[in-house]
Amino acid sequence: MWNPGFETVERRKAVMHGVHRALCVYSWVHRGTEENPGLVLGLDQGGSCRGVALKVAASKRAAVINYLRERELVTHVYAERWRQVSLDGGEKVAALVYLVDRQHRQYAGRIADEKIAQIVRHGFGKSGTNIDYLINTVAHLRQSGVHDPHLEAVMPHLATKVSS
Repeated sequence: MWNPGFETVERRKAVMHGVHRALCVYSWVHRGTEENPGLVLGLDQGGSCRGVALKVAASKRAAVINYLRERELVTHVYAERWRQVSLDGGEKVAALVYLVDRQHRQYAGRIADEKIAQIVRHGFGKSGTNIDYLINTVAHLRQSGVHDPHLEAVMPHLATKVSS
């Protein structure tokens, strides 16, 4: 959300039902390595997810989808799907989303907040540090007026030393 990697023509608050945002994917490329994984967000089964829907120009749609496939499907931990989302104001639109595959070996499932923080503090991949990823994501959600209890619960643990 805070660094989509492509030009947008509109950003709107949105909600998608049936999935929730969770730090549930071991990152082996962008925010960690297979030997020292980070943790990144996935859309996991159940609940609902409040966030931001990004609209791209029709002329750039194919290029953006190709870019997203290269970035999000690098290890196939996500499944690409079109899902209905509700925008602020009630309008419903189809959105391209990437849902976590619970059968994939990168699926981390539910991890205690302290352990998430420990993993995040040490993760580093080709897109930078895992801690920057989490801090920037939470900052962007706050700026967008979206409160995410799961991510907010992890934040106080980032500065706390946790033993392995």
